[in-house]
Amino acid sequence: MPGGDGPARTGGSRGRHPLLLGILRSLLTSAGVLVLYFVLPMDREFSAGTVAALGAGVLAMGMLVAWQVRAILQSPHPALRAIEAVALSLPLFLLIFAAAYVVLSSTEPDAFTEPLNRVDSLYFVVTVFATVGFGDISAVSPIARMLVTGQMVGDLILIGLVLRVFMTAVDQGRRRAAGQEDASSTGIGGGLTRRAAGSSPD
Repeated sequence: MPGGDGPARTGGSRGRHPLLLGILRSLLTSAGVLVLYFVLPMDREFSAGTVAALGAGVLAMGMLVAWQVRAILQSPHPALRAIEAVALSLPLFLLIFAAAYVVLSSTEPDAFTEPLNRVDSLYFVVTVFATVGFGDISAVSPIARMLVTGQMVGDLILIGLVLRVFMTAVDQGRRRAAGQEDASSTGIGGGLTRRAAGSSPD
């Protein structure tokens, strides 16, 4: 029937709309973080201030994750919100360390087996995260090895803890949304029942 097909198509388009927006926001977020990595100036000397900036970046990452967990719990589409959170958190974490490697390599060219530019550093940080271990680039100096060790520890935390927290938040967000829908349905049904009972003859 024509009348029955219209609402189904409308519901389907409404279901696709948040999905497309979520995918688009995820792609734009990842691309934006990558553009910042290639645009921001890094022609400075590696110093204690660089280490402090790296620590501040990691701390900001922790605060961002906490905010994202809250957003996932409150979102009507928690799974999509979690995808957007990963699309921001993962590239941002990797690029923070990639930037530190670029600065260190420009100050100490022998810190790694070869001098690293931004592309080389991005490649290196991804291979460390993926634990591929090609061996073409590796840390040589003590401070470079300390930074890479810090990244590896952060990678384990990101994979083992942060992603697990996101998935738990998605599950709780879905339960909350389902509970609200059940409460809304119960309220509507109860109201109709009360109205029917009030209008029935004695």
